[in-house]
Amino acid sequence: MSANKGWWVPPEGEDSVSEKFLRKTRDSPLVPIGLGGCLLVAAYRIYRLKARGSTKMSIHLIHTRVAAQACAVGAIMLGAVYTMYRDYSKRTAQDTGEK
Repeated sequence: MSANKGWWVPPEGEDSVSEKFLRKTRDSPLVPIGLGGCLLVAAYRIYRLKARGSTKMSIHLIHTRVAAQACAVGAIMLGAVYTMYRDYSKRTAQDTGEK
């Protein structure tokens, strides 16, 4: 038996989990930003849970969910706009190069 019993080692030729995460982060950098925004909003709203005043718990949780989803959707929209702009600028550069 090996000394590292319990540790998962990927098969040869496959990336480790951290390498795969870094590669996917380079491919689409706004996904971790959106996830981080969700986590920050949720953590802040949970921190502010005691100071919610007379607001019902269900209303507070709904507002927390909506704010966290807004961060994720905002990151997705920024990514889509950036991709469209990048594709448009490549296309116009190719069009001017052909003339």
